[in-house]
Amino acid sequence: MKRFTPTAYKLMNVATGRVFEDTGWTLADPLGEKPSLVRAVYDNKKFTPRKDLKGLYRYAEWLPISRTLKKSCAPVTYKSEALAAELGLENLYITLSGYVPEKGALMQTCSFKETEAFSVCARLPKDNKKILIVQSAGNTARAFAQVCSDNNIPVVICIPYDNRHDLWFHKKLKPCVKVIAAPAGCDYYDAIALGEKLAKDPKFLLEGGAKNVARRDGMGTTILSAVETIGRIPDAYFQAVGSGTGAIAVWENNLRLIEDGRFGTNKMKLFLSQNAPFTLMHDSWKADSRELVDITAETSRRQCEVILAKVLSNRKPPYSLAGGLYDALKDAGGDFYTATNEDIIIWLLKVLALEGYDIFPASATAVASLAKAVKEGKVKKDDTIMLNITGCGLINSQREGYQFKKPDLVIDPDLDAAEIIRQVNELF
Repeated sequence: MKRFTPTAYKLMNVATGRVFEDTGWTLADPLGEKPSLVRAVYDNKKFTPRKDLKGLYRYAEWLPISRTLKKSCAPVTYKSEALAAELGLENLYITLSGYVPEKGALMQTCSFKETEAFSVCARLPKDNKKILIVQSAGNTARAFAQVCSDNNIPVVICIPYDNRHDLWFHKKLKPCVKVIAAPAGCDYYDAIALGEKLAKDPKFLLEGGAKNVARRDGMGTTILSAVETIGRIPDAYFQAVGSGTGAIAVWENNLRLIEDGRFGTNKMKLFLSQNAPFTLMHDSWKADSRELVDITAETSRRQCEVILAKVLSNRKPPYSLAGGLYDALKDAGGDFYTATNEDIIIWLLKVLALEGYDIFPASATAVASLAKAVKEGKVKKDDTIMLNITGCGLINSQREGYQFKKPDLVIDPDLDAAEIIRQVNELF
């Protein structure tokens, strides 16, 4: 088997444009003076899918990775007929991340978070000795747990206890995967706090979330799948967002595709959505505010309890910093929508009837926003539209059998870091 050559790239501070070397796990410019994402700048400026690699790693030329891992799958894009006809659209393309074998989608965890996991974990060198920390509201936890288990990568996954039902798997995970949970009533931010305190121990390595270029560029393979199928950059893009990282990712790859020049020079308008009443980024965007509008922890937790799409409930998203979601929307254009639980249920049922597979509540949020945009005339019937179905195929996948992974430890995020570190270290 041919040995994989690490992808050649540098990092760029989005705020200043400074380009510098990645020292291995850089999450921010060490010389940066204000909050900013860093972006991968690849030596290869042409979109070049690899014919010699399988799954997600076909897009390795635009992934900041040092190796490849087992069992990866790539998103799949196809032209919709039934949903397109329902909405009166001529060029609706659906990008699937999930388990719909008849469409070629084979992600058994059913979520596009697999794209993150296979990219982030492949950024780790083979000789890595540290234990990865991943913070998640649910789907990311399942994806990283499965990928790390399959590839023997030690990881601690931090979740809110109330989201433990998302940790279902087809077989028992290997002992290298540990799950710790913030107690019942906590939210995603509490899981983030757990991970940040644990990371004070140098034995652990914080994955970094949206700040990790590998996470964003893994998620950005959705637009690469679409462009490879369509042959051009779409006019409009629809996705539901919790952190907004996936939308930032496709915007960044859109800019790379423009630089390539063979697929058009347009910027896709970003049409994003959240599940009401948790509409933090929507409300901030509608107020034309770079800063997030105020929301208390109590209000956030209460809103998270009632929404169906619980993965859309990040109250500390990468919205305001340079290169974040606010900048993406300002640069690309587009709009923000909300969907009620009732809207979500309607489109869960409609997509199942029309397209023949079940989708997640977050995906139904995106479909609801597409329907609203069509009704409002924000997109034209002949526009080339990319609908990012970020999770689907649960019925297919769970039909093959599954079991739940219980948290190895439930721990209060308000404890001091030393005590959290002590208790987690006892798991290994």
